[in-house]
Amino acid sequence: MKKYILLLLLCVQGLYAQVEFKATPSKTSLGINERLIVEFSMNEDGDNFTPPQFPNFRAQGPQQMISNSWVNGKRSFSKSYKYLLIPTAKGTFTIGSASIEIGDKVYKTAPIKIKIGDAVQGADPTNPYANNQAQQVQENTAQGVHLVAEVSKTNPYLNEPVTVVYKFYVSHNTAVSGWKEVNSPRYNDFWSQNIDIKNLVLQEENYQGQSYRMVVLRKTVLYPQKDGRLEIEPLTLDVNMEVPDGRRDFFGRQSTIATNKVVSAGKKFINVKPLPEKGKPAGFTGAVGSFDFKVTPSKTTISNGETLQLDVVVSGRGNLKLFTLPKPQVPSALELYDPEHKENVTTPLTGMEGSISDIYTIVPQSKGKYPIKELSFSWFDLASGTYKTITHNEIMVDVLNVPENHDSASKNATADKKKAGAVEPFRFIALDTSLQAVGKSDFFGSGLFYALLFIPFLLIPVIVLAKKKKETYDNDVTGNKIRTNNKLAKKYLSEAKKQLGSKEPFYVALEKALHNFLKGKLSIETSEMRKENIQELLLSRKADAQTVNDFLKLMDSCEFARYAPSSGVAMQQDYDNAVTTITALEKQM
Repeated sequence: MKKYILLLLLCVQGLYAQVEFKATPSKTSLGINERLIVEFSMNEDGDNFTPPQFPNFRAQGPQQMISNSWVNGKRSFSKSYKYLLIPTAKGTFTIGSASIEIGDKVYKTAPIKIKIGDAVQGADPTNPYANNQAQQVQENTAQGVHLVAEVSKTNPYLNEPVTVVYKFYVSHNTAVSGWKEVNSPRYNDFWSQNIDIKNLVLQEENYQGQSYRMVVLRKTVLYPQKDGRLEIEPLTLDVNMEVPDGRRDFFGRQSTIATNKVVSAGKKFINVKPLPEKGKPAGFTGAVGSFDFKVTPSKTTISNGETLQLDVVVSGRGNLKLFTLPKPQVPSALELYDPEHKENVTTPLTGMEGSISDIYTIVPQSKGKYPIKELSFSWFDLASGTYKTITHNEIMVDVLNVPENHDSASKNATADKKKAGAVEPFRFIALDTSLQAVGKSDFFGSGLFYALLFIPFLLIPVIVLAKKKKETYDNDVTGNKIRTNNKLAKKYLSEAKKQLGSKEPFYVALEKALHNFLKGKLSIETSEMRKENIQELLLSRKADAQTVNDFLKLMDSCEFARYAPSSGVAMQQDYDNAVTTITALEKQM
């Protein structure tokens, strides 16, 4: 009998040990100048929480709290939503039911009646919380983490470097378990370069008069591409954290509660000054910084069919990737080929520094002395606020001789064309004929007759196999998608070639060609085209590391070329690099 009673008690306990969802007010009777906190709590995790209406109250919240613990192998869970209510009228009011979904059921709280009376003497209406614990959690959450964007200059010149450093501050009584980016900043009207931070270094730093732990999350160098008031969009993070809740455990240690906070660095604005018109040189192409300019010929005396190499180099610190180098002027007797453009540029926090160069090959066409006209390079110097110009002197090239076959090549070519196009005016009349007798045979019973008779029957299995192959081809969704992307890559690459000389259409077509190539080879979508992901997938397909780096550099070139001035030489070079890199990846993969 005792066994049955014990079993019945266990069943009753199982029935009562179910989900509990309730509403608890901090008080049910208060003055018009007091505050009320209503807590909606549950002992199981739920979704789709719907709060009630709060008539005759101004509601603030909710503040969410979660507690999950194990004691002696038994799990204890609680989750709550707290609202701060400020009464707006006197009387007796009813706060309706809240609801939540736990499992497959919807649970509701019982309505609450609240009586609002006359103002209470001694109550502090400025105190936003009547519950000290809730107040402390709120304060600790507010002061626990901060995200700050520090801008080096707020009033720069056009194309002057501006540094944005994003700092993340964490108080000493707060633990951060992780964060994710909610909004990433976009730098419209800027040329931008992120500086990689491999390891986050924890530092001690004061913020708003208090000591915090600080890490630098991101560093970005910006070059404004137009004047006026420009906006730097904010970086926003969703931070998971643990803050003290004002309680202590049995051993006197501070108890914490898990919560989250969305922090933003806020929008930043800079006023970009235009470059002065006064004193602007005629050949100015937008260079801003501090530079040196050199024009160096490989030799000035040429003989026996030699060629001349002319190096045009700008070095120093400034917007090196955002302007074009001056082009030398040579007489028609010297044939000037398109240059090979080279860049040796790094981008530290202070801005771009290094050198860029155009290397020209010059081939003499005839003997004599020929001048390469003086070449000038101008830039706006930030230190002095004035334009500066370096002019390289005229270079005299002495061509001692040229090979005879080279000098007469054009004449021989013309003569050959005339000779090839000449037609003999008279020919001898042929005296002998080469006629052949036409044989006549019956079609019926001939080899052609039987071939045409049996060929349709022989084609039946071929047609069946072709139909099955076509069905397999049509059902291959992934394969068709890859083939389509490959065709689009070739199409846009051809379109980019047609648009050489037109900057915007050229780089749009080239970027589409690169994206469709990646979609075809890696079976990825546009949303997955992050540089780290692309690099990892290409290397996993046995692509050469150097070729992968060249491909990523080409994508970067397409990305910022729309905001930077670009010459036909740079477009041709980017197109040639795209063809070379895509061909290399095709072979390696």
